[in-house]
Order: sequence, then C-alpha cells, then structure tokens
Amino acid sequence: MRAPRGASPRRRRDRAPYARRRAFPASRQVSPLQWSIVILDRQTRVNTNELRARLSVIADELAQRDGASPIETSQVDAVTEFIDQMQVYEGAMYEISTKLEILDSEFQVHFSHDPIHHMERRLKSIDSIIEKMRRKHLPLTVRSVRDNLFDVAGIRVICNYRDDVYSVANYLSAQSDIQVLRVKDYILNPKQNGYRSLHVIYAVPVFLSSGAHYTPVEVQFRTIAMDYWASLEHALRYKTDLPDAKLSEHSQTLLDCARSLQNVETQMQTIHRDINGAPQGLQAPVTDGSPRHLS
Repeated sequence: MRAPRGASPRRRRDRAPYARRRAFPASRQVSPLQWSIVILDRQTRVNTNELRARLSVIADELAQRDGASPIETSQVDAVTEFIDQMQVYEGAMYEISTKLEILDSEFQVHFSHDPIHHMERRLKSIDSIIEKMRRKHLPLTVRSVRDNLFDVAGIRVICNYRDDVYSVANYLSAQSDIQVLRVKDYILNPKQNGYRSLHVIYAVPVFLSSGAHYTPVEVQFRTIAMDYWASLEHALRYKTDLPDAKLSEHSQTLLDCARSLQNVETQMQTIHRDINGAPQGLQAPVTDGSPRHLS
C-alpha cells in the first residue's frame, strides 16, 4: 500500500517488521507470516525552503572558489525553478517503488517467493546536482538538468537471486505507463574492478494539475552478494587513506572475491530453480524505441 501523502518515510520503514494483513486467495498456500519489504529512505522529504537556502549558500561558495566563475542571477533563478520540481522527482521515485512493492507481493502469491529483499531510495542533493552540472560544463538551467541528469531520483533494489534481478526488471519494464530510457547490464558485462549490477533508467508519469510529467528514475538492481561487495568496494575507493600498495592489494582481493561470489551465486541459483517455480530471468530489459517527452 502506498504511504499517505505527507507521511514521514520512517513510518514506512517502521512498519516493515510486521506481518502483512493482505487477503490471499484461498487456493494459494501462503505462510502465515509474510514480511513486507524494508524500504530505506536516505533523506527526509523535500523541503523547498531549505533547498532554496542551501542553493544560495552554494552559489556564494562556487563564486568564491578558485577557478569558478560567478553564477549568473538568471541561472540561479533557473535552478530555483528546478528545486520547485524536486517534488516531481520524489513523486516519480515513490511511483516506481510502489510498483516494485506490488510486483513483490504478486510473486509471493503466485510462487511463494519474495524476489526483493529490500529497497533503498534517495534524491540527489542540490550540492551534487550543481557539482555534476559544473563538472560536465553544462548550464545551470532546468531544461539542462532534465536533459542531462537522469539519476536525480534513484532506487536500489536488492534481490535474492540473479533470476529475481532480471525478472523484476523486465516485469516493471513491461508496464504500459513505464518507459525504458537506458539499460546498462554490468551483470552480463562486469566492470573492470569486478562491479556487477543492472542499471535501468525508467521514465514514469507523475500526474499534476498541469497533466502528466514523465520523469526519469534510475533503478539499480543487484543481488545481496553484489550489494555487500559494492558497499565494501565503495568504502575502499572513497573512504580510506590506505597507502597505495595496500589499496592495490585490497582491490585485487576484491576482484577475486567478485569472481568467487559470481560462482557461488550461480550454484545457489541452480538449487533455487530446482525447488522453486518462480520465473527465470535471462536477460536485461531493452530500451523503448519511441521515447516520450520528459517534462
């Protein structure tokens, strides 16, 4: 069930440990304890006034920083207009996560299996948005952000098995109001450092008084093993002051671990297929041929 408008994200998370109270068809054998998906929100809900104040501070900091040109008033006004649309990104994020919750419940009813272990949601901070736009040498305008940043709203979907990753991603992609903008399959083609995950950028309509606004949301699908590997690798890259030699040693160890985890996951996936009739996911979604206009 979708959280009531204006509800604190903590309330959703706190409800996770309680058993579901949905009515299941009598023909289905469902365990009496069916747990809801844990959804972790990495920030509070959008507060436009706070974002406006933060934007003003960032504008001053960037203007005073060495090598940074002052931000023109018109540009600040444009980004302020974008901040007013952050709620639209938030709405798109919640639309996608609700669809994923419903898919997970359907899997439980039909296959007695929950493909989604948990989800994490976040909106990119205004600091990150401005820094990324400047790094790409893009103008700070609403249109430029919408045309070039597709990860302002993001969801990480942690699944139990690799089949679940592809099945959930494809069932979500097949929904009639969903548009697939971009797909990067790092499970089939891992990054050089061993990173594995399926990245899909969706566009979902957010209905306002002015009509439907198709808004991008980046969804990262990965298994539990892929997730804890990625968390450790991220900490090694960005949150350590280890000597270069030790950093290189750990990086090689993580690469070896990634290969080992892939082999273990393949074996466990084979066992799971033999004891469960859930759909087998074999490939990533494909992008849509005629994208709708993002607004």
